[in-house]
Amino acid sequence: MTRVLVTGAGGPAGVAVIRSLLARDDVQVLAADMDGWASGLYLVAAADRRIVPAGKSAGFVDELIRMCAADSVDVLFSTVDVELPGLAARRDDLLAVGTALAAPSIETLTVCLDKYLLAERCAGRLAVPETRLLNADGVAHDWTFPVIIKPRSGAGSRGVRLIQDRDTLEALGTDESILIQENLPGDEFSVDVLSALDGSVIAAVPRSRERVDSGVSVAGRTVKRDELSQTAADVARAIGLTGVANVQLRYSTAGVPALLEVNPRFPGAMPLTIAAGVDMPSLLLDLVTGVDVPRTVDFVELANVRFLEDVFLDPADVLVSENAAHTEGPGEE
Repeated sequence: MTRVLVTGAGGPAGVAVIRSLLARDDVQVLAADMDGWASGLYLVAAADRRIVPAGKSAGFVDELIRMCAADSVDVLFSTVDVELPGLAARRDDLLAVGTALAAPSIETLTVCLDKYLLAERCAGRLAVPETRLLNADGVAHDWTFPVIIKPRSGAGSRGVRLIQDRDTLEALGTDESILIQENLPGDEFSVDVLSALDGSVIAAVPRSRERVDSGVSVAGRTVKRDELSQTAADVARAIGLTGVANVQLRYSTAGVPALLEVNPRFPGAMPLTIAAGVDMPSLLLDLVTGVDVPRTVDFVELANVRFLEDVFLDPADVLVSENAAHTEGPGEE
C-alpha cells in the first residue's frame, strides 16, 4: 500500500487530487491543510487528517519532513503555490526520510514562478507576447496600446491591469517587479500537461474556461486543437517540466496560440481533465513510484459545470488549528 500525503486539502486542486487517489485500492491518502475547516480533510479517514503550518512560515518545510517521516509517507503531493519552492529545494531531505516529492524541479519552479524569466526562457521556441520590465527602457518601448501590466510573480489575476495609453503607462513610474506585456486579443485556453520524469510529454489537454467565479473555472470543456496541445508541449520541454503543470495560452493577432503563464501545479479544474480520460494525479503517482505508464494518453472532448458540495460531520470531528480561515490557497485556475 502506497502512502500519499496531499497538502492544500481546502482548495479545488487538493480535493481533485485526493478524490483521484482515493479511487485506487493500492493507495492510502493522508490529507493536510493549515485550516481545520478545509473540506478535503474530511474526504479521508479521521486518522489520516493532518494540520500543517502556513506554507509561507519558516518552519513549514521542516514540519512536513518530520510529518512524512512519522507517517511513513511514500509520496508527497503539494497543491499550493507557496509551498512548492521550499519543498523542491529540500527534495533530497524528503528522500532521506523515504518520501518522493511529486512536483517539478526547483529550477523549473523558479522559471515558472517568475513570468519574466518564463518569457525569456520560451522566446524563440514558441510564440510569446512582447514582454518588458516596468523600467525606463520598458516604458520607452514602441508599444501598441492597450498593454497589460502584471506582477512578475503571483497567482491568478491579482495585480493585472489593462493600460490604455502611453501617458497612463508613464505615470506608473518604474518598478522591476512589474511586467509590461503585449495585449493578446484572442481566446484564452488552459492546457493541463503531464510530463514523464525524462521530460517527454505524455498528455496535453486543452480546455476552455466558459464561466469563471473568483478566478476559479466553474464551467468549461476540453477541446481537441493540435496547435494548443503542441504549443503547451513546447512550453513543457522549454522549462524542463517533470510532472504536472497548467499552461495558459491566448491567441495572438496572427491567430497563433501564445504563452501567457505557467502554473507548475495541479489546477483547480483538474476534475475535467480526469473525466476526459487523463487521470494526471494517478499517472503522476505511477511515474514517481516507478510503475510503467503509457507513452501518450489521449482524451475526449467533454464539458462540465461545477457546484458546491456539502460535507456534514460532527462538530467534535473538526480539527483544531491556529488558523481561523483558509487564506493561503493557490490562485486556482
